[in-house]
Amino acid sequence: MPQTIEVIATLLFAVAVLHTFSVPFFARLAHRGGPHAGIWHLFAEVEAVFGVWAFVLIVAMAALAGPSSAIEYMDTRNFTEPLFVFVIMVVAASRPILELVGLLVRIVARALPLQRELSTFFVVMALVPLGGSFITEPAAMTLAAILLRDAYFRTSGRAGFKYLTLGVLFVNVSIGGVLTSYAAPPVLMVATTFGWDSSFMVQHFGWRAVVAVCLNAGLLTFICRKALLERSVGTGGGVDAPEGSGKRPPVPALVILVHLAFLIAVVLAAHHPAIFMGLLMMFIGFSEAYKRHQDRLMIKEGLMVGFFLAGLVVLGGLQKWWLQDLLGGLEPFVLFWGATALTAITDNAALTYLGSLVEGTSETWRYMLVAGAVTGGGLTVIANAPNPAGFAILKNHFPDGSISSGRLFLSALAPTAVAAVMFLLPV
Repeated sequence: MPQTIEVIATLLFAVAVLHTFSVPFFARLAHRGGPHAGIWHLFAEVEAVFGVWAFVLIVAMAALAGPSSAIEYMDTRNFTEPLFVFVIMVVAASRPILELVGLLVRIVARALPLQRELSTFFVVMALVPLGGSFITEPAAMTLAAILLRDAYFRTSGRAGFKYLTLGVLFVNVSIGGVLTSYAAPPVLMVATTFGWDSSFMVQHFGWRAVVAVCLNAGLLTFICRKALLERSVGTGGGVDAPEGSGKRPPVPALVILVHLAFLIAVVLAAHHPAIFMGLLMMFIGFSEAYKRHQDRLMIKEGLMVGFFLAGLVVLGGLQKWWLQDLLGGLEPFVLFWGATALTAITDNAALTYLGSLVEGTSETWRYMLVAGAVTGGGLTVIANAPNPAGFAILKNHFPDGSISSGRLFLSALAPTAVAAVMFLLPV
């Protein structure tokens, strides 16, 4: 039988999920003004949702079992992932890194037999998410979201185009990180336990992910070709701008190399908070020393995303009592679809971790667990750890400054189906 606090945690988790889907409603209330506009604005910040309800859980735990129990529970949580996502967002979103990635995108786009507007969009939607297998998914999400924001999302309206693009982005980032064993959170949580290395990932997951990502990006580019070819979609800036059109001088190569070194160092130290937090402090110092080559560092947005993920860690830590038994009782094929659906209302890394605790599982069962978890990682903002980063970067360019969870879910269904078909193909 579950303990009282576990039942309370599950109820609060359900409330947090419902709150996530209700964010546009609170955003409309906030925009109306009035004496309570501030609290409605807080409830409309999707990055604050799980952090707020996690705080309620800790208060309830302290009231029921005493402050020492609540403190002990918090001390046993692992907040490495929220801290890492915060740090990688700040570093990856710096102007020198963005200029480097923009240059690479333009080089690859020029090599494709398409019009520049179409090839550039395709490369952003395909190559950058697949790059997440090497620089980690949160970094890929940050870079892709900023490139899309600056080149395509700044124009008001075009909600349909934006939602379709966001759905494909979330799905492609979720499946694009499975070429290695360290870049995707749901893979990282089980790689050691299952004995999966990067060679295994490429053989069993990687080629499927590459095909699915390219199919999704290609279909989206074809569907939105008319909008992409219209000058009103972009702003003439960002990665889609002609070379040399910027008002500011380019960032010196040496500064770009130093930023790239920081990014690589943070990725290599991803499991060691003391190291990557120290690197962040040095990075901020270097950025301040060469401030003329910088834009505003994304510290506020990174902190909010970290707060969201930390709340997910706190609330998700008490869901084992029902989730693990549910996973263990499913046959492999049913498990794939079950994991895909459950990922939409949980975090896919937490899902695969709980699945790794089930004893006596077959290799097919393990494959279906992870494949289902990454397939469903684009359906909601909470499904995959990098999603809140993309949400935070792009939300202000949607109506009411908020993204509808329902419309995101519907927009992600088709690319999710493409991913499902690829991962269910026989070897």
